[in-house]
Amino acid sequence: MIREKVIAIVMPAYNAEKTLEQTYAEIPFDIVDHVILVDDASSDETSELAKKLGIHHVIKHEKNKGYGGNQKTCYDKALEIGADIVVMLHPDYQYTPLLISSICYMIANGLYPVVIASRILGKGAIKGGMPRYKYIANRLLTLTQNMLMSQKLSEYHTGYRAFTREVLGAVDYHQNSDDFVFDNQMLAQIFFKGFTIGEVSCPTKYFEEASSINLRRSIKYGLGVLGVSFAYRLQKMKLATFKIFKS
Repeated sequence: MIREKVIAIVMPAYNAEKTLEQTYAEIPFDIVDHVILVDDASSDETSELAKKLGIHHVIKHEKNKGYGGNQKTCYDKALEIGADIVVMLHPDYQYTPLLISSICYMIANGLYPVVIASRILGKGAIKGGMPRYKYIANRLLTLTQNMLMSQKLSEYHTGYRAFTREVLGAVDYHQNSDDFVFDNQMLAQIFFKGFTIGEVSCPTKYFEEASSINLRRSIKYGLGVLGVSFAYRLQKMKLATFKIFKS
């Protein structure tokens, strides 16, 4: 706990057996109360390893529900067990767990209700192995999204983020996609509800075992992201309504 706030780490996992132990070992258990791992029908021993490591909340989907569908289960469980601060940490070790304390203190001290770890703040993205085409796409999409949603985030595409219980209760994340665009839909919902988002700089790590999506799915994701931003703008202008922004 920090300031009597219950902290839960949620880990949306898919074939994470090779990197899970390394990720888990760096979680700061002096402040973390719960770890939840949701295995999205992996073909490896992710769930079995999670239990051996001592993770008490292990859920395995019988059928693959997708990245967004996995997160829905993660957040449902975190709210069910009474978490006040929920941190999503990928078990593929692409994002360092060593930032968890800093992120949680920012939220527990009342600075921000949402904090994301940006790979773009600073100059380490390319140096850390981010493919150049992904870096350029990231910058162009982020610029467009900031203009459409009148915001100033350095990055919308990080998978490392934390929320208060209030935020998760205020946005209807179950209306979101089960695919990768879920992340962007959540950020749009959060802004639409009037919450602010803080950022911390996060080192970038790309390696063989780290999860990534191929070019075809990246293009689909990019188009989906633009769709979310245009929907946000249209609803803010009261020109259309979209279910993800309904109360």
